Amino acid sequence: MKRSIILITIISLCACQLLAQSIIWKVDKPHSQVNFSVTHLLIAEVTGRFTDFDANLTHTKDDFTDATIEARIKTQSIDTDIERRDNHLRSDDFLNAEKYPEMVFKSTSVEKTGKDTYAIKGYLTIRDSTKLVVLDAKFKGQTTDPWGNTRAVFKATTTIDRFEFGTKWNAALETGGLVVGRDVEITLLMQFIKQKNETEGKK
Repeated sequence: MKRSIILITIISLCACQLLAQSIIWKVDKPHSQVNFSVTHLLIAEVTGRFTDFDANLTHTKDDFTDATIEARIKTQSIDTDIERRDNHLRSDDFLNAEKYPEMVFKSTSVEKTGKDTYAIKGYLTIRDSTKLVVLDAKFKGQTTDPWGNTRAVFKATTTIDRFEFGTKWNAALETGGLVVGRDVEITLLMQFIKQKNETEGKK
């Protein structure tokens, strides 16, 4: 009985230690961006953004190679500066924001590719389609703000085939080609705030 109690105590202490070592970061939305661009009429480019999103990053290693990342983006928040176009993008021709209110990304691995660069693999879900994508990410640095918060900044890019995610609306041009490009370039500018544990307290 005594040995069992000792064993349970050791396991509990180890578990607590592992939890204490986990570092959690939450995105600072006012200082972060989710941007995209797509070819229009073969030669032009339309850019836009999503204004409502959330993201968390958790890791134990200083180099982020064991990090797990989850991001959720509200499809209703798409903004290309033209209301009529935004409403079309929210419709079933594209995102169907009413039926599919969120796009979700969940990482599966983080591979260090250089001094401050990473390949972040994970599953992206848009509408009812889930595909494996790779984000090329760069760690821009870490600093402490005037209020004592530790901040870390990443920039990540990827290109997806929107047809693979059910957003297949298009129109053909008389000269050939499509009105809206098939490939969508995505750029994420993420500023994270390190969450303080109980021992650090709140400042």
